[in-house]
Amino acid sequence: MKMKMFTMLAVLSLGTTAVFAQKGVEDGSRFGHGEDSLRCLQNISIYTEYVKTNNFKDAYTPWKAVFTEAPLAQVGTYTNGAKILRALIAESKDAAQQKTYLNELMSVHDQRIKYLDQLNGLVRNPTTKGSILGMKAHDLIVFSGPNLDVNTAYGIEKEAVDLEKENADYFMFQDMMDLSLRKLKADNTHKEQFIQDYLTVSGYADAAYKATTAEKTKKLLKTAKDNVDAYFINSGTATCEDMQSIYGPKVAQNKSNLDYLKQVISVMEILKCTNEEAYFQASEAAHAIEPTAATALGCGYMYYKKGDINKSVSYFDEAIELEQDPMEKAENCYKAAIAIMSQKMYGKARQYANKALSYNPNMGKAYILIAQMYAASPNWGDEAALNKCTYFAAIDKLQRAKSVDPSVAEEANKLIGSYSAYTPKDEDLFFLGLKKGDSVTIGGWIGETTTIR
Repeated sequence: MKMKMFTMLAVLSLGTTAVFAQKGVEDGSRFGHGEDSLRCLQNISIYTEYVKTNNFKDAYTPWKAVFTEAPLAQVGTYTNGAKILRALIAESKDAAQQKTYLNELMSVHDQRIKYLDQLNGLVRNPTTKGSILGMKAHDLIVFSGPNLDVNTAYGIEKEAVDLEKENADYFMFQDMMDLSLRKLKADNTHKEQFIQDYLTVSGYADAAYKATTAEKTKKLLKTAKDNVDAYFINSGTATCEDMQSIYGPKVAQNKSNLDYLKQVISVMEILKCTNEEAYFQASEAAHAIEPTAATALGCGYMYYKKGDINKSVSYFDEAIELEQDPMEKAENCYKAAIAIMSQKMYGKARQYANKALSYNPNMGKAYILIAQMYAASPNWGDEAALNKCTYFAAIDKLQRAKSVDPSVAEEANKLIGSYSAYTPKDEDLFFLGLKKGDSVTIGGWIGETTTIR
């Protein structure tokens, strides 16, 4: 390695005069002048070789000289410097020394930001202030341990995410929610900001995920999105009561603020807090300004809770019409079916369940809903044995449910086991001239043909 390093130094030394003669003062400001420039180039060569072999201890001193004396020498001063200091922090057993290295690591990020425009002029792919701040906050989280100054790290991360938005590095989304949750645990007044942070970060993460085509990046962003949701859902503080207490008084004050109303609706839907008054009020106010599928759905829930099923269904219909995504249309149909089913209007509820299946043929829960309605109304005729055949029709739907949607198989199998106990016995069917394998039409509102088994 010594011979290799000597050769590199010789080349650098021979090239120094030509470089400075050609570029003059500009390069002089980057590397220094005369002997200073030669020493700087020598130190770059030395520490670079050490970094290649992961000898970070010996790389430190020559790197520090370049960092201090020639801040504009090259972008590698900052990327390699961060690598060196992270390794030294990890290797050191002395807490005081670790803190010193961590402070120097923070200085690396700060100095890079200070000279960012000049440094970006040296490379084809410039970096941004936000990405550097994001890495700075990440290093604080990783290397501060229990001594992390959460407020400082949070401030850095928030500025970083605000600058980068959907262009932020995937780990910045996770770090933002991590730090915001830590702030919340220390200060309950941070609750509303915590919710706002979640809305902001999850929105950026979703946009980033949709925009990227690189498979590796997509996987990283998917993990980040899942972690962001987990921080929020598992925070233990975002209960429906919390949402009502936070948003209840403020919705009335923001009835003309569409963005705020949308945020309330989004959060409360994520947390399944659609029975809270704040959700209803926000939905109705937002719907009056800009009708959307989400606001119509909220109004539908509101009137359902108030017992006005007809008005509730009219809003569900509007939500179905306004929604563009077929999968979401199916969900809205299913929600309407549940509301109508609760009033024992089974025929109409089945219409909406079947409509859901027209948009999403693999919606197993829609088949289960139909089966439950069949089982809830078996008495359509005078013959008890024939009435019990209704359960065969219900089981047909349950079999169909698990065939199209394996995720509902467990629930479907439980119901099949339960309903099978109510099917007619062979001797009861015998007196009606029926046996296994025969077809029978279920009367009443059901009107379906099933097979005895």
